[in-house]
Amino acid sequence: MTAKETTELVNLLDFDAEGLREWCASIGEKPFRATQLTRWIHRRQVSDFDQMTDLAKSFREKLRKLAVIEPPVPIAEKKSSDGTRKWLFDVGGGNAVEAVFIPEDDRGTLCISSQAGCAMGCLFCSTGKQGFNRNLSTSEIVGQLWWAERELCRDQGITDPNDRVISNVVLMGMGEPLQNLDNVIRALRIFLDDNGYGLSRRRVTVSTSGLVNQIDKLAEAAPVALAVSLHAATDELRDKLMPVNKKHPVSQLMAACRRYLRVAPRDFITFEYVMLGGINDSLEDADRLVELVRRERVPCKFNLIPFNPFPQSDLEKPTREKVLAFCYRLNEAGYVATVRKTRGDDIDAACGQLAGEVRDRTRRAERLAQQKKEAAVILHRHNKD
Repeated sequence: MTAKETTELVNLLDFDAEGLREWCASIGEKPFRATQLTRWIHRRQVSDFDQMTDLAKSFREKLRKLAVIEPPVPIAEKKSSDGTRKWLFDVGGGNAVEAVFIPEDDRGTLCISSQAGCAMGCLFCSTGKQGFNRNLSTSEIVGQLWWAERELCRDQGITDPNDRVISNVVLMGMGEPLQNLDNVIRALRIFLDDNGYGLSRRRVTVSTSGLVNQIDKLAEAAPVALAVSLHAATDELRDKLMPVNKKHPVSQLMAACRRYLRVAPRDFITFEYVMLGGINDSLEDADRLVELVRRERVPCKFNLIPFNPFPQSDLEKPTREKVLAFCYRLNEAGYVATVRKTRGDDIDAACGQLAGEVRDRTRRAERLAQQKKEAAVILHRHNKD
């Protein structure tokens, strides 16, 4: 098969259940064929139509002429000493994205990417320093889970399609998921489909930097667990750390969180809080967080993430003593607060290190220079205080 022929074929990983039914109808097949296909593709991770033994031979021949099941292909894989695994997926055009599997005693979590690079420009994020190239397609998002589940099951000798290694999926890798909302929603529907991966809405989490309008759209289309990157309790500091705050300030974000909770599978929002040494890690910062969520009446828990330094970040990791004191202060105020374990840092897979290999097509050099100046000002101000 030539490259030209391959590009003209339909990638079935791009379709959720409704889309696959419509496609089957368009080629003269009945709706139940879509269900059969979904089970073969996503329950069994089968990409060869000849192995789909309960499909009519005529249908399999039609599929070979019209379609492919084509996830992004890993160009590198790393395994950490703690069991964490990272795949670097080629998505064309000199771009690659990363997915990370994190094993725990009671679950297996896959962190996947939604964009090649990121345009949000958060001061502390290494992915953002790479600039933004493009949104991933649905097949590129779903394909990360498809590939990881297949490889992990093979490694563990699992052959029963009802037995799964990956129990949780979080869209916390490269990119801002809600900037790629249509493709992300289709992917979420595949993750939740009982004929697909059959994941509970409570076990699928979308993380956002705070795109208010898109939060409302996600609530309407595919409400899963929501994690919000907060990182500061005031507009003054959050403006400096996260440019998105200038468009969607904290008060608007909190209102969106309250609206989301009306349909969310959990009765709380998870606020992610990257702790930056000397910037947002004081007890006063913890008190401001408590004051904010009480005033805005947002049921929540806090996920504290000690900053992982990377080259040219000009930011510092907080001391363990400050992290624990900060956590205790939130606990004392009656809030669940946990400190995220650093996993896979020996393979650059820990939070904030998903830099990937993206081609910068934005004016990042100018913005990075400005961000470095702002970081220096913030550090100087806090050190002086």
